[in-house]
Formats: sequence, C-alpha cells, structure tokens
Amino acid sequence: MHTALTGTGDALLALLQNSAPEVVQTALKNPALGESHLLALLQRRDLSEEIIKSICRAAITESSHRIKVAVAGHPATPAHQLAVLLPQLYLFELLQICYLPQVSPDQKLAAERAIIQRLPVTPLGNRLTLARRATPGILEALLKDGDAHLLEICLANPQLKEGAVFQLLRSGKTSAETISLVARQPRWQSRPNIREAILTNPKTPLVWFHLWLPAMKTPEIKRLISSNRLSGVQKKAVEERLKSRSSG
Repeated sequence: MHTALTGTGDALLALLQNSAPEVVQTALKNPALGESHLLALLQRRDLSEEIIKSICRAAITESSHRIKVAVAGHPATPAHQLAVLLPQLYLFELLQICYLPQVSPDQKLAAERAIIQRLPVTPLGNRLTLARRATPGILEALLKDGDAHLLEICLANPQLKEGAVFQLLRSGKTSAETISLVARQPRWQSRPNIREAILTNPKTPLVWFHLWLPAMKTPEIKRLISSNRLSGVQKKAVEERLKSRSSG
C-alpha cells in the first residue's frame, strides 16, 4: 500500500500490472500516476467495474485521448460510462472497438450505433473507407446513402448480409441504377431471393428480364407474372417469354 501511494516510474508500473484490486485502487490516488501507467493498467482484462470507474474519475483521463480510447475498449467498462466516452472518439477508433475480440456484444453495438449516427455528416472519402471495413450493421446503414460508388463498395464487402440487400431492393427509394449495381454483382445475382427481388421491382431495367428469363424455369416465370409489383412493360416482357416458351 505504501508503494502504491508513493511509488514512481517503473516501480509503480510493475505494481499496477500485478497487484490485487485494493492495491490498484490505492495506486490510482498516487500523484505520480501518469498516462503510461494507466495505459498499461488498462491492458489487464481482470479489472473490475469499480476500478474502471475510478480511472474515469481521474484527472488525467479527462485530458488523455489515448486513455479514453483504452477505457472504451475495455470489457469491464459499464454502459453509462461508454455512452459518455464514445462521442469523444474518432470514427475509425469506434470501428476498431467493433472488432476488438475482448469487448462485449453490447459494446460493439454501442460503437456501431455511434458510427451510424455520424454518417450523415461524415465526408464521402471516410464513408468509402468505412464501406471497405465496416460491420454488417454499418454496411446496412451505408446502403441507404444513395452514392453509386459507395454502394458498389458495400456490395463487394463480404460482411454484407443478404437480408440488407433484399431490403434495399424492396425499398421505395431504390433506383434503376441501384438495382443494376446489385444485378451486376456475381455474388448477389446468383441468390434466388435477390434475383426475385430484382425482377419484381417496378424500376428494374428490362435488360435484366431479357438476360435472366431465358434461363428461368417455367414455374418461376409463372410465379413472376403473378406478382402485382411488375410494371406494365415488365409484365409484357414476361408474358412474351412465357408465350414463346409455350409455343416452343
């Protein structure tokens, strides 16, 4: 306890890395405590929530961005403290938290939500970089952006889930350009649910009907023609394909 209160330098560092919780709590009152000491302490995964709260109350934490990042990524950090810290972190620091193996699912979700909240004011260059590295939840939010280049990067990201693409195609905000971007991706055009969502969207360009209908089975074409989502022109193209197949 005496060393915890009066130790300095390497002696204090060694004590923080190996001591019991009550000794660590005492060391946090040491006036010689510096940023390097707290960063080393935060590498310990056995810290309690009470110790994390004490670190957050320390004056040095308020002035050290590196400590705030380390606390936000510690598995013992309580939710209310995380809510205070996340708005103070940079965009890609938040993304890093999403991929830390030691953080809880709730911490990852909180970091994801913090990123999504910032997307409307995030520069396009950062959103493009984010699209290459983002989690499924962030990618789903990025899909709604509307930028064609951004959408293309999202669609190529292996983290993107089929359900997010399906919802995009069913959205009233989707455009012919957006649909074609999805349809050109080999990964997505081979998915039956995605292909059906494309062919039952009234904004889908006719070229995709001409390309895909010949390879479709007759029951699939009959099911497609019964959809009430087709435009008049699309329905005519499907009827003509069905008629020619029947004649054949």
